Amino acid sequence: MKKIKKHLTPIEYPMYLIRPVSSFLSRELKRLERTKREIVKDDPFKNTDRLTDNAAPDADAEEQFGHARSTAIREQLDRTIIQTRRAMARIKIGQYGICEKCGNMINTDRLMAKPEATLCVRCEAKKES
Repeated sequence: MKKIKKHLTPIEYPMYLIRPVSSFLSRELKRLERTKREIVKDDPFKNTDRLTDNAAPDADAEEQFGHARSTAIREQLDRTIIQTRRAMARIKIGQYGICEKCGNMINTDRLMAKPEATLCVRCEAKKES
């Protein structure tokens, strides 16, 4: 009996579904970068007047808290920006919506909820456990 080689064609979402996602991700990236700039600008440690200011201890504590808060938000924004850029890159190379681990299509409901997802639900669950 002769073995038949299967020719696997790449799985890909149609462009009419990808185009709106690409537009959304582009707008989202601009919004995230704008928010990050605002957070950085509002960081109390960016204010150079605070160095010559003999503020009360409670004001100093407030500055410390404000700096810690803006640092945490900025780090989260950085992660989200990276994920969004990765999703946009995957659109460009025709891999959007395909799980990076197993190669199966990511459920469209998952992509609607998290357009930057690169793993299917099963692979994400394995990663988190």
